[in-house]
Amino acid sequence: MENNYNIISPDVKLGKDVRLSKFINLYGCTVGDNTKIGAFVEIQKNAHVGSNCKISSHTFVCEGVTIEDEVFVGHGVMFINDKRPKSVNADGSIQTEKDWKVVPTLVKKGASIGSGAVILCGVTIGEGAMIGAGAVVTKDVEPMRVVAGVPARLLR
Repeated sequence: MENNYNIISPDVKLGKDVRLSKFINLYGCTVGDNTKIGAFVEIQKNAHVGSNCKISSHTFVCEGVTIEDEVFVGHGVMFINDKRPKSVNADGSIQTEKDWKVVPTLVKKGASIGSGAVILCGVTIGEGAMIGAGAVVTKDVEPMRVVAGVPARLLR
């Protein structure tokens, strides 16, 4: 499905009553029932967003990210899926998908991620955890914990 505002590729699986804002780009992903996707959001292939989630504007959900049910993602959150990004290979050729490995990230049920946070690849954000605005999450966050800062540190 394509229109003047949204690009949604035919391989996207949208659940029931998903609410889509304008200016979004979805391809090869799944989005669960009753989830709201804000403006200027991109969700890439092989990313999964659960049911009853809110993905706020200007957020980037890359390949390999799994967001379970009832998760809040604030404005401008960036997920990363490559530990050692490079533009070119040793021979100078531009890298393609076959030249690197996606490192998965998991956001568990009921977690909340504040605006402007950066979530590095390979981490798990535990059930009900809270990530402060602007935090850079470099390691796993235990369930029901609150972290903030750069790098993100336990507050409580």
